[in-house]
Amino acid sequence: MKKIYNYIVFISVFIALVNSGCKSNFTTKVTVRANQWYFNNQIINKGSPAEGLLMNVRMVNSVFEDRSTQLSINIPNFDSDTNTNEFISMLSEYVSNGVNAFTISLQGGSPGYDGAINTAFNADGSLRKEYFDRVERVIRACDSQQAAVILSCFYQRQHSHPSSLKGKEEIKKALVNVVNWIKERKFTNVLLEITNEYNHDGYKNWPDGEWLVTEQGQNELIMMVKRLYPSLLVSTSGMGDGTYPPLLTKESDFFIIHFNNTAIEDIPIKIKELKKYGKPIICNEDDKLKNQGAFAMALSVLNGCGWGYMNYPVNQEAPFRFKGIADDSVVYKMFKNVSSPGFQIDLHSMKIPSNTITSPNDDDIFNVGEKIIIK
Repeated sequence: MKKIYNYIVFISVFIALVNSGCKSNFTTKVTVRANQWYFNNQIINKGSPAEGLLMNVRMVNSVFEDRSTQLSINIPNFDSDTNTNEFISMLSEYVSNGVNAFTISLQGGSPGYDGAINTAFNADGSLRKEYFDRVERVIRACDSQQAAVILSCFYQRQHSHPSSLKGKEEIKKALVNVVNWIKERKFTNVLLEITNEYNHDGYKNWPDGEWLVTEQGQNELIMMVKRLYPSLLVSTSGMGDGTYPPLLTKESDFFIIHFNNTAIEDIPIKIKELKKYGKPIICNEDDKLKNQGAFAMALSVLNGCGWGYMNYPVNQEAPFRFKGIADDSVVYKMFKNVSSPGFQIDLHSMKIPSNTITSPNDDDIFNVGEKIIIK
């Protein structure tokens, strides 16, 4: 039965790509004007609270693989192509409910267990074709749905195994190869995130990791990308405290922040600190669920920041599931609302826990004052 299901999914994905995605000329071109996002020269989410903001979801393990012995223990009978096809089959539902972009990673994200060998690179920085084939299918499928891909290159957990990048030169070579791959295929719906949470202590386990975690190292890589392919929009991401260092603001085309460890009431001030630079601001990782997630999204949008959902238990932790709006009906209802023309965000009518970090109880409510809304 599973073989029949996989065959049906494969055929449906193949037909969709032939009809709309597998063209030499892409249909979705992503650009930036000032601090707003445009698709095909049209401002995104026009007339809605999220006008010009990139609303996104973290789906880094939609192209997952594990070449270690841990795979059969933790995800028996897992198949990478089936996993990717299942994600692609739900793309239209995510997009039709207000999602503009998906973060896809070349080294994945935590699957909920240690030791996964999940990387699109060989140790010398060369590209692994089978991994990039899955990534390409996702990019083309997103293009056919008028959606962007935030392509993340490096993830902190991918070290100490035979495919780990050997050092600084191999890291650079890997990035050069990714940029050339994007350029050769003429993708127009791809944004590049060089490093996920670049200053994470996990990178100190990498050869030359002490260089990689510095702002100077990240700037060096950003500038290298801009020399290779000036029209490719590029950035890197900070930690879950919602900050982005001033040294990176000049070279980055947009700012990627994370709100995982940011209390809801602190979101406006984190955004305000970056608005002075006049570039687009994206949160592309926030693990708040249900009412918490919906409120964090609404507050981010009100303050001029595109919000990115990380539904860790469903989409990122094995076994990975992609069920469209059923992943979290509360959050996806808010995605739909904030991207709909004429919708008015009313924070006072929303219930939200008083402490996002320590209180998971959705019945623990605080009253939202005007001071929390900083535009």
